[in-house]
Parts: sequence; structure tokens; C-alpha cells
Amino acid sequence: MSYSIIGFGNIGKALAKAFARKGIQVSVATTRDPESFAADAAAIGPTIIPKKLADAVKADIIFLAVRFESHPDVAKTLPTWQGKTIVDVTNAYGVPPEELGGQPSSRFIAHAFSSARLVKGFNHLGAATLDQDPAVHGGRRVVFLASDDDAAAAEIGTLAENLGFSPIKLGGLSEGGLLVQARGNSWGQLIFKDLAKFD
Repeated sequence: MSYSIIGFGNIGKALAKAFARKGIQVSVATTRDPESFAADAAAIGPTIIPKKLADAVKADIIFLAVRFESHPDVAKTLPTWQGKTIVDVTNAYGVPPEELGGQPSSRFIAHAFSSARLVKGFNHLGAATLDQDPAVHGGRRVVFLASDDDAAAAEIGTLAENLGFSPIKLGGLSEGGLLVQARGNSWGQLIFKDLAKFD
């Protein structure tokens, strides 16, 4: 299984650190040349591999950690996303609900990446929190996942556990997705909730 993170801002770097902590290799890419962020990737760890966008999208599981407005540019890099799982880490804060056709923001993203399996996840935590080790006070930091594809949600749930998080599945995009989305000038009820789960 191969992994990539598209977007290497604060959230992308925080995700990369989660992979680095567990020694799991992950490609990172932006629309810029890989040399421009190679030093930042190297500073996180040897398992963080800078790549061109066209190469990074070859991964099986792709974390979409770009600004919401930039997702169409990423979607254009492949003619089909068949067989890939996209983890939508974006937030459409400031994007008028009318522009989304009244849909959850993640369903809007799913249309752009048609034929991919889409899971909304890892977006409800601020970068400074996501950046930290998810082992907290003897428990594990929670990440919420929503998807219309149960198998994809299970796959990302297993990955989240491997990264040290405790995944909680919220159901489909139209139900659970609304709880962890930002659009217009409103936040879903679970955004910025930093919760830990104890076994």
C-alpha cells in the first residue's frame, strides 16, 4: 500500500509527522517543484519523500491537504481516480453553500475525484493539534471519519490506528460529513473538538 499527501502547508506537514513517527513512508507533493520543499521534508524524517504532483498521485491512498479552492487543480492531474482512496482533509470555510449546490463539501470534492473512494477525515483538528503525538494522557487522540463507502472508511480507520489515532466512524457524507465540515461561515459541530479515547 502506498501513501501520499498532496499539500505541504501546516496540515500537510502535521500529517507527514504522523507518518514519520511510525516510520511509514509517504510521498509529499505540491504544485511546486519538489526541490523547493525537499529541506522541509528531510527535516521531518527520512520516510517523507518529496515528489512531483504527477508522481505523488500514483499512490493508493492520497491525503488531499490543499486549500479547498485548489482541489480542482489536483483532480485534473489524472484522467481517472479509479482504484484510489482520497482522504479529504479540506475545509470549505468561507465558500458559500450555494457554490456547493447545497451539498456537504466532501460530496462536492467527491464529484471532482469521480470514481475514487472518498473518506472525509483528519480535517477537524487544527494543525497545531494534529502536529502532536496522538498518544495523550494514556489514551489516543480521536479522528472522525465519514464516507459513503464502508470499506474505504474501514481502510482509513486501520491506517489511522497504525498512525496512533483512535478513529470514530460517523457514517455517510450526508450525515457524518456535515458534523466535520466547514462551509460558508459555519463549522460542523465536531470541528476543533480535541477528544481522546481510552481503552
